[in-house]
Amino acid sequence: MGTIAEDPRTRKPRFLCLHGFRTSGEILRKQVGKWPESVLRRLDLVFVDGKFPAMGKSDVEGVFEGPYFEWFQFNKDFTEYTNFDECLQYIEECMINFGPIDGFLGFSQGAILSAALPAVQAKGIALTRVPNVKFLIIIGGAKFRLESLAQQLYSSPIDCTSIHFLGKDDFLRPHGTELLKSFADPFIIHHPKGHTVPRIDDQNLPTMLSFLDKIEKTLSKEEEEKTMEIAIDALEAQ
Repeated sequence: MGTIAEDPRTRKPRFLCLHGFRTSGEILRKQVGKWPESVLRRLDLVFVDGKFPAMGKSDVEGVFEGPYFEWFQFNKDFTEYTNFDECLQYIEECMINFGPIDGFLGFSQGAILSAALPAVQAKGIALTRVPNVKFLIIIGGAKFRLESLAQQLYSSPIDCTSIHFLGKDDFLRPHGTELLKSFADPFIIHHPKGHTVPRIDDQNLPTMLSFLDKIEKTLSKEEEEKTMEIAIDALEAQ
């Protein structure tokens, strides 16, 4: 658990970072830490571990040290989920403890979860005690495949500024491409790797910086509106 590139001079967009299946917040911190400083210095990243200790072998054993965690459990077809409600409650607790949270950064299982959370919140399924999720960074994502849940989550466009990383050799690439259809005007970064958190090269850096420009403008506008409301309230109180 930790943060990257916090800067007290300005309020940066704060992202709760959700790691991949049977990895950890520390592992994701190391993976994202390969990104350019021009990106990291504009983000306030909070890394947390999944609620449940890994219930089986991790694919990253021998590459990254444990302990390893998972957000929820699922069957082979990814159509049945165990401890999903507990997972959502835990994420809401993290948003309260580390808030204000503006968005989510997710990889793999964490990306599938992150991409669904704005709709989970909008439908009143969970995250009802925290501010609306506004921004998403989705790396190696996909949709939930349980038909009844998918109908709830993806039947309407997801109103959230998002950027999606799609790997040429990622086994989830077709599913990540399908996920794009649920978002209006998503930013997209294509990379040549597989199912991993890629570096952001010179070719893709402008796309990432444009995404950051957009969310900073959104936050700036919100701050201006709050300042105006405070000034109006002060005048009315006189």
